[in-house]
Amino acid sequence: MKILISVNHPAHVHLFKNFIWKMQEKGHEFLIVARDKDKTINLLDIYGFKYVLTGKAETTPLGYLKEMIKRTRQFYSLIGKFHPHIILTQMDPSPGLAATLRRVPYICLADSEPAKIILYSTMPLTQAVLTPESFRMNLGKKQIVYAGYKELAYLHPNIFKPDVSILDELGVQNGEPFIILRFVSWGAHHDIGKKGIQDKLELVKKLEKFGRIFISSEATLDENLKKYELTVSSEKMHDVLYYARLFFCDSQTMATEAAILGTPTVRCNSFVGTKDMGNFIELEEKYGLVYNFSDENAAINCAISFLNNPNIKNEWAKKLKILLGDKIDVTAFLVWFIEAYPQSVVEIRENPDLQSFWGHVTGETL
Repeated sequence: MKILISVNHPAHVHLFKNFIWKMQEKGHEFLIVARDKDKTINLLDIYGFKYVLTGKAETTPLGYLKEMIKRTRQFYSLIGKFHPHIILTQMDPSPGLAATLRRVPYICLADSEPAKIILYSTMPLTQAVLTPESFRMNLGKKQIVYAGYKELAYLHPNIFKPDVSILDELGVQNGEPFIILRFVSWGAHHDIGKKGIQDKLELVKKLEKFGRIFISSEATLDENLKKYELTVSSEKMHDVLYYARLFFCDSQTMATEAAILGTPTVRCNSFVGTKDMGNFIELEEKYGLVYNFSDENAAINCAISFLNNPNIKNEWAKKLKILLGDKIDVTAFLVWFIEAYPQSVVEIRENPDLQSFWGHVTGETL
């Protein structure tokens, strides 16, 4: 089978990397199409993937429109040359439109309810959209619900094994507390009108008495924060998150990543509220792994209470075991779904419990 994969964001590299490797072992052929955003290209290079680059990600509404038109043309040409049997991406109208024009099946994943423009523009173009069971929108007959989060495609314990050598690279002792702060740039189309942490320096001052502070930031840090900047290579970020005592962020994907690694997570941005993404509501209300706030002071107070609890990591480990008992190995599910497509659509709709087959934890639980 020939499969075209599109990656628009660093998280998409992680989402699809294990799927690609497992499918290649089975003899399947891939064309990876990449968009230059944040550390996407850096990660692809680190993992040794060959890819076709469509260009730099735009950051304005008009830029997005121009980029979408350009990328649609590029995908149309690439599909004509590669002749894929199926196209798989996170929600994205550009490959979807090209796939429709070329009459190639287009499967995508979605987990962000606020990204309504992308959702509504892509839905008519796809044959199936895979969403986590926490997803709070009904997308109609094309929607396939799975018991997991996209982050479990690369952080499920069947796949991810933390590397303790990251502590030496950070310059911390095993057991020495350290805190990861993550700030995003708020430049995505669905981020318009939203905001994250405002007083970053005050946050650092309040938390650094509890341990070393490392900051991961999409935007360039102010001079007074530069000394806290995390400098490890991109592919080691999940090892860092696993060993951290606390993760405090205004981000989305990394909050879920930290939570399913068993690290106490405090998330603060203006998405939080009754219309928040379903995965964060579930991770807080059902599993107690993420605490979400729109108020900075409340978020900081919560973080301090966690840091004052010497047993906090053990408590989160117990919560994580409950979550892993409910969720599946998403990569294993994707391998089955794509290899068996289109019959897989029929089978999973007739028997949703079939996916429990991919829920068994074969490795050492995180």
